[in-house]
Amino acid sequence: MEGWTMKPNVNRAPSATMPAAVALLQQCRACLGQVSDEQYTASCATMFGATIGQHMRHTLDHFIAAMDALEDETIDYDHRERDTDVEKQRRIAMDTIDTLCALLQATPVEAADRLVTVRVMLSPDGQETELTSSFARELAFATHHAIHHNAMIAVIAHEMGITMPNDFGKAPSSIAYEHARLTASREMRG
Repeated sequence: MEGWTMKPNVNRAPSATMPAAVALLQQCRACLGQVSDEQYTASCATMFGATIGQHMRHTLDHFIAAMDALEDETIDYDHRERDTDVEKQRRIAMDTIDTLCALLQATPVEAADRLVTVRVMLSPDGQETELTSSFARELAFATHHAIHHNAMIAVIAHEMGITMPNDFGKAPSSIAYEHARLTASREMRG
């Protein structure tokens, strides 16, 4: 398998980001169904005291920021509230996920191409930069960003003895690679 690369399977429709985001959010919701309220807020020494709730709040903040751009055309990922009810109460996080999924499913496909401004802080001196992007691009960012936080949630869950699905917190490209590799291995064996 040395030098193996995947051939791109490209969907050029930006609207494909919306169902992908919904699927990821539904995966987050299913995760929350596997943990108790106590586990949701329990700190993890391996993750420097972080909680599942903190990672979930951070994930949802990015989706909320992206969705807010449909109203005011500016996304600001850096000015987020911390220590909110979403990170302290699992039920509120689940309700937030349900709301985001409903909003995404009701969003017209034309919104994917909508131009937005992203305000981002690139250094701790507080200086911000504004960049032009699209709603679809930022939704794709929020989705991929969430995958990495799901990986951290999986570590926290594992420390508590909770088993998450094998693909939880794993990038789609990694899942596709592993699937292709397994398929190729089976074909080689005949």
